[in-house]
Amino acid sequence: MTSSVSVSSANLLIRGGYVLTMGPAGDIPGGDVHLRDGVIKQIGKNLDVPEAELLDASGKIVAPGLVDTHWHMWNTLLRGMSDGRPTLDGPDRSGYFATCVGVGRHFLPGDIYAGTRLAAAEAIDAGITTVHDWAHNIRGLDWAEAGLRALREAGLRARFSYGYQTGHANDQLMALDDLAKIASGWPSPEADGRIHLGMAWRGTGGSNPAMRVAPGLYRAEIAAARELGLPVTVHACGPATAAGQIATYADEGLLGPDLQLVHLNNASAAEIGLAAQAGTPVSVSPWTELQIGYGQPVTGELLAAGLPVGLSVDTTMLSGNADMFAVMKVTQACANGQARHEFALTARDVLRLATIDGARTLGLEAVTGSLTVGKRADVIVVSVEAPNLGVLTDPARLLVTAAGPRDVDLVVADGRILKRDGVLTAVDVAEVTRSARESLSGVLSRAFA
Repeated sequence: MTSSVSVSSANLLIRGGYVLTMGPAGDIPGGDVHLRDGVIKQIGKNLDVPEAELLDASGKIVAPGLVDTHWHMWNTLLRGMSDGRPTLDGPDRSGYFATCVGVGRHFLPGDIYAGTRLAAAEAIDAGITTVHDWAHNIRGLDWAEAGLRALREAGLRARFSYGYQTGHANDQLMALDDLAKIASGWPSPEADGRIHLGMAWRGTGGSNPAMRVAPGLYRAEIAAARELGLPVTVHACGPATAAGQIATYADEGLLGPDLQLVHLNNASAAEIGLAAQAGTPVSVSPWTELQIGYGQPVTGELLAAGLPVGLSVDTTMLSGNADMFAVMKVTQACANGQARHEFALTARDVLRLATIDGARTLGLEAVTGSLTVGKRADVIVVSVEAPNLGVLTDPARLLVTAAGPRDVDLVVADGRILKRDGVLTAVDVAEVTRSARESLSGVLSRAFA
């Protein structure tokens, strides 16, 4: 990636597209969006901005950049390795978690950089302008800095949630001193206001004795994050063995707007109510939750309870790719199938989850997630020229049910043009993929030597 993405230099007038603002302005057919200095300056029709570069979006869809709310970006190097892959402990323990631990412990800082950089490139290509990097293989400060460097170079908006390392001993604290060191220098000048810091918390670890974390440890960890003023995120009630976690957090007074809960497939109705009462945001990843066997997503129940909900790539080890359009499709299909109602969750409902509602779960609703004057310039333009589209009917429904990454024509993040005419402009794709393959080769040689 080049350093050119460090400057918000675009003065761009996107002309004549079908503008889905996902905000108070509603839809604007044949609308214009003016971006300058990283900010949305004007939205309307027939805007007169003679000094701006004109981009004709006639017949195309203009929308907010998509928002991911939970993604283990480092393990993108391990794409496709979760299905029956033998680990150091033998073929009987293959699968996502065993592979993450068995192979992940052999990652060096450069491998974290390569995996995160590959994920960032894919995010841009897929129209995702905001990512939540749930970094749960931080093995020291150099590993954290490597992930942050990849995000800085990418030009994306991001939360970097500093986590534990794969295989972290359950009777030992996370590296809280290292987290404090990073937080003490935050925000770093290089972050350019786009990246903010959080903590990826282990929580209780679930009912499996092999995964259980002592209350004294998990309480100390979340207390440390809150003392630093950091938002916290935790996997909760995903597998059946994690049922009851939310009730525990509620009993201990740990729920709240600064604690994002991830998955919740096996949360009880009472637990969902407790989370809603505390205003706790939620991230769901229906695509990977189905693949890993957590059971059916509970997106409909979460929304009915009034919880803020966002969508998640989670991990391309399971999903295979970071196609948020595919995540939207399966989110709608599961919700409507479970409700036995065609319109239980409409396409526009799902698009909100992938834009403004996702931003809300990260505390970024005033910054991104909708095309609103004064917000940061995070915008995508989607072409309808490919055969999978071909017509322009209901734009929101087309984005959710028909579009894919190849249809994303333009990506602007924080005013920086990262993809144009369907081609990534701030990424040397050949170099990024070559580097990823080399890193993976080194990791595997160490893991299986």
